[in-house]
Amino acid sequence: MSEKIAVRTDAAPAPAHTFSQGVRKGPFVQVSGQGPVDPETNEYLYPGDVAAQTTRTLENVRAIVEASGATFDDVVMLRVYLTKREDFAIMNDAYGEFVQKHTKGDVLPSRTTVFTGLPREEMLVEIDAVAIV
Repeated sequence: MSEKIAVRTDAAPAPAHTFSQGVRKGPFVQVSGQGPVDPETNEYLYPGDVAAQTTRTLENVRAIVEASGATFDDVVMLRVYLTKREDFAIMNDAYGEFVQKHTKGDVLPSRTTVFTGLPREEMLVEIDAVAIV
């Protein structure tokens, strides 16, 4: 049976609470929900700009995926949490641009989008991921 390993990287924000940035067990990688946080300063970026927040959040997800030994192309599922339904089209455009840039071929990751409250008022988006190494 394979060991459960915490995935850690300075290229993504340190977890603010009692959880790992990501966890790998065998070939499976689960990335904890990420937000639009600068990994160097731990500051929330781009207030009010859901497109920029989406891109920064995906960059944080990608850094954790890569720290696990996978690539963004190994991501099979992304879950997007948005605070406002009216931000969907803008998020979707930024998301699509990022995902297509970092995915080889034409098989994009699966996705679920949920509209919900998020832990910080300045967060318009949070994204988590599952990858298979």
